[in-house]
Amino acid sequence: MAALNIEAVYTAPQGNRSFQHPISLDPTSDTATTKKTHLAALQSLVPRLQDEINAFLTERMEDEKKAQGRVISEEEAKEEENYGEEVVEEDA
Repeated sequence: MAALNIEAVYTAPQGNRSFQHPISLDPTSDTATTKKTHLAALQSLVPRLQDEINAFLTERMEDEKKAQGRVISEEEAKEEENYGEEVVEEDA
């Protein structure tokens, strides 16, 4: 059984970072079941890879803010907390 990797590489002047997960693959089998299993593994690993990259990038952003001595405003902190979510403002 061979192993392939799903991989993403972050490259920056400060350094590189590689994110990868192995995917098992039987090169002797070319059945529909094998292909479905392979695709299912990809479907489960891609979101994990995205989560790891997002966590890494968020950490880098926080480190850069600290290095600049920048203080986050209350509004910016609230926006970051709700990033990617729909926020409905209530009228008072």
